[in-house]
Amino acid sequence: MRRSLLLLTFVVGGCGRVAELQPAPGHALPVKPAMAKTTPTVEQLLTPPTYARPDRVDELVKRSQPRANDPFDLPPASGGDAPSLPAGTPPSTVPANTTSTPTPGA
Repeated sequence: MRRSLLLLTFVVGGCGRVAELQPAPGHALPVKPAMAKTTPTVEQLLTPPTYARPDRVDELVKRSQPRANDPFDLPPASGGDAPSLPAGTPPSTVPANTTSTPTPGA
């Protein structure tokens, strides 16, 4: 029993053997890129650049949290707060365009 368990361990361990990748027989590596100094190696071709795998935050918000203060949430240039309407109040009508447009040919 011990012998078969030991043999099974070596057989399963051999399945994960890692060997250096080589091109298929009769095929070569891709040609050197036009602006590259050397032809990239297999390892360089298999390593994705940083911009190909950006860090992501996939954590979902599990419960409501108040938003942090935004240092760029500034008041309008007039120095006052932006006007706000009470909840449930319909917005006022937008005044007509008070600027006059010149009539063509006049």
